[in-house]
Amino acid sequence: MNKEMTDTKDFLQNISDYIHFFVRENSPDSWVLLLQIVTKFVFFIGIIFVVDFLFRLLINSIFKLFFDKDKYPVLKSIYAAKITNSISHINALLFGSYALFSIFYRHPKSFTFLERMISLVIVLVVAQMLFRGLTAFRNYFIIKKDYYKIIALNAVSQTVNIFGIFICSVIAISVVFGISSSAIVGSLGAITAVLVLVFRDTILGFVTGIHVATSKNLKVGDWIGIPKYNLEGTIVDLNLLTTKIQNFDKTISTIPTYDFLTTEIKNIQVMSESNTRRIKRAIIFNINSFKFLTLEEVDRFSKINLIKDYLIQKKEEIIKERAILENSDLSINGRQLTNIGVFREYAFNYLKNNEHIDQKGTLLVRQLENTPQGMPLEIYCFTNDSAWENYEIILADIFDHLLVASKEFDLEIMQFNKI
Repeated sequence: MNKEMTDTKDFLQNISDYIHFFVRENSPDSWVLLLQIVTKFVFFIGIIFVVDFLFRLLINSIFKLFFDKDKYPVLKSIYAAKITNSISHINALLFGSYALFSIFYRHPKSFTFLERMISLVIVLVVAQMLFRGLTAFRNYFIIKKDYYKIIALNAVSQTVNIFGIFICSVIAISVVFGISSSAIVGSLGAITAVLVLVFRDTILGFVTGIHVATSKNLKVGDWIGIPKYNLEGTIVDLNLLTTKIQNFDKTISTIPTYDFLTTEIKNIQVMSESNTRRIKRAIIFNINSFKFLTLEEVDRFSKINLIKDYLIQKKEEIIKERAILENSDLSINGRQLTNIGVFREYAFNYLKNNEHIDQKGTLLVRQLENTPQGMPLEIYCFTNDSAWENYEIILADIFDHLLVASKEFDLEIMQFNKI
């Protein structure tokens, strides 16, 4: 192996010598040195590009054999992130570093400068490969559809990118100028407090990303509400510093990511995933329209199919009780049915027989505390379709029916005139 490398070195030296003498014999004396260096440099760059091309052709051809992302998600992620290209670049640069002396051995000053430049490029390519490694992790989790880990990786990768650029800058300066890295880092000790202040949002964003990923509360695509900002929409991007939310009017709102640590976030996506959505709305009735029902009115309402059985049973109980009741001619004595109570039973049965209501979820028709405007009768249930358009149609159909049906029970719905 050593002999083969020596033969290669001799071969490159021969080409370098040929270029050296050819340029000297065919160039003006004042331009000889410059043209020799430039020509050798072009030859040197050409060799690196050829070696890089051959390595890329070989490595990518091997990876393409395992291109099926379902069977080989790791290899697919590495290939998609172009890490194979970075490996080819590094191998080509290492070859160039070895070949550098053979080509420029007649120009020691140029050799020293180019040696530092090659080292600098290697540092940059290695840094690029590490950053692409983070992209490969992201690609892998995308293939696996593990969106919570993607959020954590976003926070980690952006933090690593920032500090990675800082570290690479320190190494690059030390390589180019021949300064010790420890001396550069030591000189930054005096401004540590300033750096912490500058990267405050970055650090908080990193912590938030880890928290969100481990708690699995949020991910890109979730429908959320933030009462603090009066926002409700879908997360379209969640990164280290900012989170973008697309509102329902198609506008984009941006908030600091670290706000997720201290701000109330309502994740409505759970509702969509369960394909149910809550209805919680009240109808306000005029209390003056409430009354006891006579037996004649009970008979009339018994023709309503949804409450027929209920009224027949209640009527029998009332007649039986009033038969032995003193002063039974007064409606206030004994048990009585009211129009609001019967309507409440009607609304409950209407929801129980509605095909668009989730019968496994909570279903209530309840009275709320009286207000100066009247008595609210609240409908509390869940639809079995969480799509916004369908939900609004179901909601409207229910209240259209109940608002009109209430007139059959001689109930008055409160209306408010605008001043």
